[in-house]
Amino acid sequence: MKLSALRWSATPWGKANGGQWRYALRNALAMCLALAVAYWLDLDQPYWAMTSAAVVSFPTVGGVISKSLGRIAGSFVGAIAALIIAGHTLNEPALFILFMAGWLALCTWASSHFLNNAAYAFMLAGYTAAIIAFPLVNSVESTELWDVAQSRVCEVVTGILCSGFMMMVLPSTSDGNTLINALTSMHSRLPEHARLLWKQETTEDIRVAHEDVINRILTINLLRIQAFWSHYRFRRQNSLFNYLLHQQLRMTSIISGLRRMLLNWPNPPQNLAATIEDILRDLSAERPDRYLIARKISQLYPTSVGDYQSYAFTQRLAYFCQLYLNSSRWLNYLQQPIISGAQSPRMTPLARFTDHAEALWNALRTFVAVTLIGAWCLSTQWQAGSGAITLAAIGCVLFSSMPSPQGALTLLMKILLWLSLFSFLVKFGFMIQVTDLWQFLLFLFPLLLTLQLVKLQQEKRAALWGQVIIFMGSFLSVTNPPVYDLGEFLNDNMAQILGVGMAWLAFSVLKPSSDYRKNQRYIKELRRSFSDQLSNKPHNSELQFESLVYHYVNHLSGNKDDATRRRLLRLGVVMLNSSHVVWQLREMQPRALSTWRIRQMCLDTLQGVMTEQGVQRQSLHEVLQRLQFICSVLSGHASPANQQLAGSIWRLYCSLSQLEETPSEITLTTKQLA
Repeated sequence: MKLSALRWSATPWGKANGGQWRYALRNALAMCLALAVAYWLDLDQPYWAMTSAAVVSFPTVGGVISKSLGRIAGSFVGAIAALIIAGHTLNEPALFILFMAGWLALCTWASSHFLNNAAYAFMLAGYTAAIIAFPLVNSVESTELWDVAQSRVCEVVTGILCSGFMMMVLPSTSDGNTLINALTSMHSRLPEHARLLWKQETTEDIRVAHEDVINRILTINLLRIQAFWSHYRFRRQNSLFNYLLHQQLRMTSIISGLRRMLLNWPNPPQNLAATIEDILRDLSAERPDRYLIARKISQLYPTSVGDYQSYAFTQRLAYFCQLYLNSSRWLNYLQQPIISGAQSPRMTPLARFTDHAEALWNALRTFVAVTLIGAWCLSTQWQAGSGAITLAAIGCVLFSSMPSPQGALTLLMKILLWLSLFSFLVKFGFMIQVTDLWQFLLFLFPLLLTLQLVKLQQEKRAALWGQVIIFMGSFLSVTNPPVYDLGEFLNDNMAQILGVGMAWLAFSVLKPSSDYRKNQRYIKELRRSFSDQLSNKPHNSELQFESLVYHYVNHLSGNKDDATRRRLLRLGVVMLNSSHVVWQLREMQPRALSTWRIRQMCLDTLQGVMTEQGVQRQSLHEVLQRLQFICSVLSGHASPANQQLAGSIWRLYCSLSQLEETPSEITLTTKQLA
């Protein structure tokens, strides 16, 4: 051990900055206050109030409010479900286990269809019912069920109210400022991303950077949800935030589409690269000059008739600059201290994808695991079996939506083992000598304060320390009056660890879908959504389909199968670029009948190449040749409408040509989906 580690600056207290001290003090005081208030209210198990305060300990106001609303709603619904199920089936243990397993499976399935506080509310509705009902499996009095349900809900609400009170006493940074800063940072990064993708080369860094941009934009959407609950100002501007997120996704798509055009442009102008660099530099300026940017873009427009490639590229580049400058204007509007009454564009939220097959599989796992573990507890008549089945149910519900649940459950078992040893030393070495609550709080407060600081400073182990803080209360089991029964203590701890182990076993036997199977489902759903875009009346708009595709891509961000991620990203980019051309063709109003027929033929051709069954590679080469021929024919006409149509068809050619570059992967995917 080095002596430098003993210095004050090397300790968690010395390394902490002002923001970390504020966060740690607020949460530690909230947990201690919740425990004290629960004692004062003479609640049955006051440590649940302390645990509830720890669960909603978010660094921002919006996070606390959204998580608290989800926890309160889930607790009330779970308590009502426990009262109904246990009240009618408690005298029939087998029927009771089946109904509880069904309720937990339903909550597991429902939580997969939502995000943030809504998903958390359904999870709480599931395992709150388990916490209330399973310990009463040997009870025969219905009044006891009502008392326990009432006590659990009161403890949860007490913890949430104490956490909210401390948030008012020691307020944190604004969710809105965090959201606006994230939007501004992402906005300023887009020109750099364009500079990287518009190079005439293909490297792995380009794909990684593109995935990272998509992931960051969708992460900002989560910040938007938290800001919605923090202040009425951000609730009023929610449609504007949605609009800016859609615009950033649209600009990301345009950057990718322009890259495809550059890679398929045989003879670009010599001054193209220098002009693009100047335009991107002007866009990155603190106050971009719209007139100067427009003059530089005008230099790229073709001077000769038939140069539809320059026309299409310049039009798309001008559209990108227009979106970027428009987003800059709205971001400046949001950063004003006093927002005027400007009418912001209304926009629907980002579309998202739900893996229904995985949701049903998670629900089935929860039902089977809870039923089998409940049957085992009933047959053995283990007194602490209710604790095992409760922790198993919590594990099956809470970790079902995680990408690697077994790793998380393994970590949780290690934490519970260490907490068992720690709580044994604290409970029977220190707490047994304590006579008043304030004496215990003098020990608990600095401990919680230190753990909160360590959680903030060790980012890689933040999940570990967070779970230590949350589960420490249930292992210490601070009750009123205190109970010091060594046999009961060891029995309860063993049951909790065994319950988590049973959940781990359930995930080992009924494993989540592999990355390969998930990828096949996503590709199938992606193709079905794209086929809908080609219909006369698509269900999703252009922006909704765009956000849906990026949600597909982001859903596999933790996928370890690199080939799977690359294939899905490539297919998503092709479909996005193609869908933009489809919507542009729809918006055209061709006057000549021949032009209308050419446009309709392009749409029919696209339907024949990219179907729900897969990419028809045999006709892909013929379609690309046909599109080139149409472009050459239209380029001979000086009509602006024909030039615009030729440019759109060339963009479609550039998009589909990416499928021809990787025939082996596309053939493999088509065979697997056949």
